[in-house]
Amino acid sequence: MTVRFDTRSERLSTSAILPSKLTEFALGAQNRFAGILVGAAVLAIVGLAAPHEVLQKSLLAAATALIVLCGVLYGLVGAHGRRQKATLATLSSFIDKDAVPGFLTRADGEILSRNQAARSRFQGQAGDTLIGALDRTVADPAAILSRLQTRADTEGFAQEELVTRKGHIRVGVNKAGANAYAWRFEDVAVAAAQNDGPALPMILVGRTNAILYMNDPARDLVGGRVTSLERLFKTMPVQSGTVCDIEGVEGPARVLVSEVSAGAGRKALYLLPPGPASVRDDEWNVFENLPVPLLKVGADGQVQAFNLMASNLIGIALERDVHLSDLMEGLGRSITDWLTDTLAGRASQPTEFLRLKRTDKEVFVQVTLNRISESGDPTLIAVLSDATELKSLEAQFVQSQKMQAIGQLAGGVAHDFNNLLTAISGHCDLLLLRHDQGDPDFSDLVQINQNANRAAALVGQLLAFSRKQTLRPETLDMRDTLADLTHLLNRLVGEKVTLTLTHDPVLLPIRADKRQLEQVLMNLVVNARDAMPNGGEIRIETQCIRLKAPLNRDRVTVPVGEYVTVHVSDDGIGIPSDKLQKVFEPFYTTKRTGEGTGLGLSTAYGIVKQTGAYIFVDSTVGVGTRFTLYFPVLENRKPAPVAPRVETKKPTGKHGDGVILLVEDEAPVRAFASRALRLRGYTVLEADSAEAALKTLEDETLNVDVFVTDVVMPGMDGPSWVREALKNRPDVRVVFVSGYAEDSFGEAQMKIPNSVFLPKPFSLNDLTDTVHEQLH
Repeated sequence: MTVRFDTRSERLSTSAILPSKLTEFALGAQNRFAGILVGAAVLAIVGLAAPHEVLQKSLLAAATALIVLCGVLYGLVGAHGRRQKATLATLSSFIDKDAVPGFLTRADGEILSRNQAARSRFQGQAGDTLIGALDRTVADPAAILSRLQTRADTEGFAQEELVTRKGHIRVGVNKAGANAYAWRFEDVAVAAAQNDGPALPMILVGRTNAILYMNDPARDLVGGRVTSLERLFKTMPVQSGTVCDIEGVEGPARVLVSEVSAGAGRKALYLLPPGPASVRDDEWNVFENLPVPLLKVGADGQVQAFNLMASNLIGIALERDVHLSDLMEGLGRSITDWLTDTLAGRASQPTEFLRLKRTDKEVFVQVTLNRISESGDPTLIAVLSDATELKSLEAQFVQSQKMQAIGQLAGGVAHDFNNLLTAISGHCDLLLLRHDQGDPDFSDLVQINQNANRAAALVGQLLAFSRKQTLRPETLDMRDTLADLTHLLNRLVGEKVTLTLTHDPVLLPIRADKRQLEQVLMNLVVNARDAMPNGGEIRIETQCIRLKAPLNRDRVTVPVGEYVTVHVSDDGIGIPSDKLQKVFEPFYTTKRTGEGTGLGLSTAYGIVKQTGAYIFVDSTVGVGTRFTLYFPVLENRKPAPVAPRVETKKPTGKHGDGVILLVEDEAPVRAFASRALRLRGYTVLEADSAEAALKTLEDETLNVDVFVTDVVMPGMDGPSWVREALKNRPDVRVVFVSGYAEDSFGEAQMKIPNSVFLPKPFSLNDLTDTVHEQLH
């Protein structure tokens, strides 16, 4: 039986722990009521017979005080009883709704109530004891329940994990009053699978050589349940590390006994095959045919023996006399220290997750060390289990959390950078207005402007990855999109690389942002070109497929339906498996310094996800890489009537005939915008917050034509203050500016009439033209 304690589990609230000094005294008051009343009566009689009037009054007052005290005590007892009864009723109602078997008992073990799960799981009727209910499930339930109840009396709560004949259960008890306890019995199926695995024959023995527990392999070995060592072993006492005779299911059998301490005076005896008699002790290999990977490790860390399952798991590096640290790694300390602490009984946990030092593939193992004694010499039995899938799921979860965090960071960084770039490019535009091409500073200003635009493009890629950019979806035919893009793609791949396009003859329409989709395809083609420095072929294939069952891969489930798939394949150098899961991370690149920003695939990933599509990658080193995109087919395939294209003429009115209220909390951006608008002749009123803007508008004589406001500001945001201002000025037009995407406040903007959105960073002409269009 393995037992684990957990003092971190939840406890009942302190309000459920009722007794105190006063209530403990009150609990015994019932036995004192009669004595108090008799004393009061005696004092009253003596007082009436007393010769002096003062003595009579004193005795009568004492009698009255005793009667009052009796009433107080009676009230305390009644109040405590009602509180206790209400508490027990609440607890009973609480556990009755629990899916885990639960009991409410007295201190002597009498069951007060049990929930439906307990009635289904355990035997007995109302009024029985908890020991009787658990008799067929837990070996020696009286000792276990007494131990837990004693700890609950001192700590308020106790818990243990037990291995029973039906599996692992976690037993927890809360002290629920002066004479009540709440119990829970929870199955721990996962823990049982991890700790037992493909089990070895094992018996759990108590201090008196009574067999407390036998697992199924041990029962199969001896033919049933045995209650004592004397009935199982022919010779006593049983020595660990020796070969003994037992009474097996098919007659006498020989087993090698390995002993492991189970705590609290108990011990676990493993019954192992003894091995051929002709094999010497130093060539012992008893595990060969067992269906679980096992290693026998000496005190010096050298592998003394192993079985076939361990050899298949660890690989060709496993051989005798090799040190365990040469086979696996992963601890924060050395494996030698871990082995030493386990042998000395100091190890905090005998189970660790380690990574095998295999060169052909990545394998993680869960290693559990068990200390045994052979002829007085300490030895370790290492039980291994393949944990690669578990660690892969853990890595995928960590990866998804990291990608989410990076996306949030990228969105915030992009917003702040857009404000900075607006100020940089805007003031550069102001300087360019005062310098012509013959000025020696003109070329420097042009360089500043161009690099600011490049920085704005990078910020746009960050917004694409964080899925916070503004998309303009439209109905697309992938053949037409690729046909329009072919000329540019051929220029990108160069002369050494051949670009081949293959289309499905029946290709259904999809809905996506054409400009952003072209960006995705260009990024994939450029990466494929760079993966083939000596030339090769890039293949783009489109296909229309129907998924009849959900597609599960790479932590994503693609639902059933029709999809247009786009495959971009190359014959390049490929991507190693350990780097494949990182290719969509921003700033991660396998290219040399200066050859890439690490934002191409992360941008493609963000665009595809924001479109509602899926992207996957497959790669083999030395063979090539293949990216696959799944775009949902447009459900409503009826072609919308094509409206005649109307050329919108730009306003012909002159600048400078309006009053602008500019609201921007970033001082550099506000300074540039106000100067730009004043240069065009507008009258500009400035405010650094929404509250200041509303304060300015309190002047009813003030005429304002356009509000130019930031969206995200400290305090009241842009849409909120604009809605408030439009109540009194419904005809004022609005220009929202923001470093975030338009979609981040699209619903709020749609409810505001006569409003447009201008994303940051914007140039001088972008701002003034937008204001001009709103005015006219």
